[in-house]
Amino acid sequence: MEHLPVEVIGNILSHLKAARDVVIASATCKKWREAWRNHLHTLTFNSNDWPIPHDLSTSTLEIIITQTILQTTGLQNLSVFMDDFDAFSASSVIAWLMYTRDTLCRLHYNVETTPSVNIIEKCGRQKLETLELANNSITGVEPTYQKFPCLKSLSLSDIGISALDLNLLLTACPKLEKLALINPEVVMSDAQPTIELSSSSLKDVFVEGLSLDKFTLQADILEILHLRDCILDFFELIGKGALRVLKIDDASVIHLDIGENTENLEIVDVCNFTIMWPKFYHTISKASMLKKLRLWGVAFDDDDDEVVDLDTISISFPKLSHLSLSYDLKHGAVHHNLQRSSRMENVTILELGWSDINWVVKLIEICPKLKKLIISGVVSEIKTHEECQTLAQFTTSFVQLMRKYLHIEVQFDFE
Repeated sequence: MEHLPVEVIGNILSHLKAARDVVIASATCKKWREAWRNHLHTLTFNSNDWPIPHDLSTSTLEIIITQTILQTTGLQNLSVFMDDFDAFSASSVIAWLMYTRDTLCRLHYNVETTPSVNIIEKCGRQKLETLELANNSITGVEPTYQKFPCLKSLSLSDIGISALDLNLLLTACPKLEKLALINPEVVMSDAQPTIELSSSSLKDVFVEGLSLDKFTLQADILEILHLRDCILDFFELIGKGALRVLKIDDASVIHLDIGENTENLEIVDVCNFTIMWPKFYHTISKASMLKKLRLWGVAFDDDDDEVVDLDTISISFPKLSHLSLSYDLKHGAVHHNLQRSSRMENVTILELGWSDINWVVKLIEICPKLKKLIISGVVSEIKTHEECQTLAQFTTSFVQLMRKYLHIEVQFDFE
């Protein structure tokens, strides 16, 4: 070990998960202490690294973190997550941020302070590429001087911010590609009662836990959109047709508008979502490049019997290779719309619920290139004797069926 270059030692220390392990390891010898001071590029402080109840006070921990950071000279990645400690002194936190602002590229920050600290004002803005903030507030964003010219990834979790400041923050990040909003506390005003975000650089947007009347996102080159656990009356995406991935998970969106240009869509993943199929199909009908379609735990909100028409799907999405379907077949006429002439020539992966063996048989027959079949279900929801018998009958019939298709890999995924 004594022959290792000091730069290599610094890289080794940077890969340790806990900052206290870095301090202990650096005490090995003078060379390792030099590596810590001059070649350490990553430090992580996490409240989970200290046993509960904690064996040191918040003020003592402040001193330890301050001393550790101030002995480095080129820190690039700093993570500070202190959920289980009392509020830290604002002066200490500001000292950490000001000392590292000229070299820091990635900052992950979750610290409660007294008084509160506006991180947007204090953190370095010239080299910062990744910023993850949690359990803080952002106020008074001024994009004319609070510029983040290199920021590519921004994550705001449980952050209090106004709709206006949120849009101004995006304006201050001209190269931002990835945005995550997780349980945001968005403050509305009479002047801006809705969220209207605009970015010419965004490629990936994830929104979770947002409840709102209207959300408008203008992102010309957006490729990935994921909505999870959201309640929205109206969601509108204004773009130029770059969207490749659309995921909706445990969300309620009364009116969904992703534009007419959906030719580049490759993945549509809808889970635990109520949809009007004719309207939703119209939204994605031009996605001739679609490779994966997942409708899982979907409830159909339709007045007539026309639900998912697999004949139409096979024609509209000729490149479809992964199909996942799971919903109650008692409602609607999914299987009645499946004609003998239907062929899904490129489907190699098929994922289905276990409720109807005849449905499984018909789908296998129209997928001549099928390589993998996944049967999923929730066993914990089976409580009555009748439900147990249904599962047993399905299993028996399925075993008999698969003797005919030995070339297909079968996987059971029961929860």
